[in-house]
Amino acid sequence: MSLGFIGTGTMAGAMVEGLGGGDILVSPRGAALAADLAVRFAGVQVAESNQSVVDGSETVILSIRPQIAEDVVRALRFRPGQKVISLIAATGIDSLREWVGLDLPITRAIPLPFVAARRGVTPIFPPNPEVAALFDRLGTAVLCHTPEEFDLLAVGSALMGSYFGLLETVQGWLSAQGLSETASRTYLAGLFASLGVAAENSPDNFATLRDEYSTKGGLNEQMFRVFAEKGGTAALTTALAEVLARVRG
Repeated sequence: MSLGFIGTGTMAGAMVEGLGGGDILVSPRGAALAADLAVRFAGVQVAESNQSVVDGSETVILSIRPQIAEDVVRALRFRPGQKVISLIAATGIDSLREWVGLDLPITRAIPLPFVAARRGVTPIFPPNPEVAALFDRLGTAVLCHTPEEFDLLAVGSALMGSYFGLLETVQGWLSAQGLSETASRTYLAGLFASLGVAAENSPDNFATLRDEYSTKGGLNEQMFRVFAEKGGTAALTTALAEVLARVRG
């Protein structure tokens, strides 16, 4: 097998779906999802054990929670010539290499669920042409040249819950004013999706886009001004710093 997943959870499932199957071996952990992937995608097989995944793969993808990662990886026997891609959060390459027990090429990556639709933007470190090609198939690979760059993008990936939390807050307020939840959800989801497309397709920086979408003295300008004055931007900056501290251990 060319690819093997240790841990068959949401992220592994999204990658397999984005790849459309292929020469892929998945671990039995997450049995229901593993079986579903094997049924839906040609070439996907469920291994008997995590060790069977390692034995049958050229590239091993570690898709496991950091809380159990050390115990799981130390129990595996890798072989010279294999490649390792780690999706384990807040776990450096030195630690991973010690757990693996061999001096194998290890690349860290932060794929997000959007890889299932081949729309993922995935940071990788260190730059590796083969790993970049893999994630380019799933969207776009972002090459990081230092651990610091990678850690900063890991912080950026932690904004997903806040994005939906912002929409949740606005929808709740609109509903309290009498607008139906269906109308507010439809409008807000479409509005923010369109803004994302505009940002993705524009060469301008975010400050320029904010000005472009905020008429002088208008409602958009007022909204951001009040948000900043009431501590919104300060709270966000504090949260970013605290998450970075956690990422760096």
